[in-house]
Amino acid sequence: MSLTGKARLAGIVGWPVIHSLSPVLHGHWLAEYGIDGAMVPLAAQREDFAAVIDGVRRAGFAGVNVTVPHKESAFAMAHSVDAAAKAAGAVNLLVFRNGRMEGRNTDSLGLAESLREEIGTLNGKTVVLLGAGGAARGAILALDMLGTASIHLLNRDSKKAAALAAALAPQAKARIEPGALGDWTEAAAEAALLVNSTSAGMTGNPPLDIDLGALPKTGAVCDIVYSPLETPLLKDAAARGHKTIDGLGMLMHQAAPSFEAFFGVRPKVTPALRDALVKVLREHQK
Repeated sequence: MSLTGKARLAGIVGWPVIHSLSPVLHGHWLAEYGIDGAMVPLAAQREDFAAVIDGVRRAGFAGVNVTVPHKESAFAMAHSVDAAAKAAGAVNLLVFRNGRMEGRNTDSLGLAESLREEIGTLNGKTVVLLGAGGAARGAILALDMLGTASIHLLNRDSKKAAALAAALAPQAKARIEPGALGDWTEAAAEAALLVNSTSAGMTGNPPLDIDLGALPKTGAVCDIVYSPLETPLLKDAAARGHKTIDGLGMLMHQAAPSFEAFFGVRPKVTPALRDALVKVLREHQK
């Protein structure tokens, strides 16, 4: 029985979207809280995004989550955006309310909560962040939330890293030091955490080519990728005795505020939810 007495619909929009875990994730919470609703996967190519959004609004959806490649388009389309979306320059949650579209970004919160759950705060510590795309932008904001003192932002194209560092410096309390991947050994020397925000190691992509021997034994390693769940980077880190953090925690925690916006309940991230998602991931990889 729905808490509102009426079935509520929400969607996940992306291209491709067939392997999205969002329907499973939200479906788990809908069952757990006894809510009459559904999370519908909506495949939309770039040129069809606006039409799909218009269609689901007319159909009475509460809102949609937005994944690649539409986050910047959703940002441009929203009537208003929250501070996190403004800082990220991207929207991963559109809430339809009173004829308007509210754009929000929960990616930074998701990563921050996942890291906090696994390693606590990063007050005064140094972090190495690999990548300089949209995911890196969100990761910088997450690391800043946790009190990180210094972020070494390394990318194959050091100019892109420098541009991102300059863009976020005015709003980040952490010191952001851009560089090239070749600076890894020096940057890693005092790092408490390594975060990979690149697509290297994701299913279908070549692995990240760095020597984890430069990272202190106490340093943790986080990969925001969750397909595969254990990337080559995390496998190497685990073999060396490092604490490892996969991308599933970020996925679960970033979904919680979306579920609340759609269905009116703030859900809890639990081991049972993780087990359900891991089961689906393993089936996908068969």
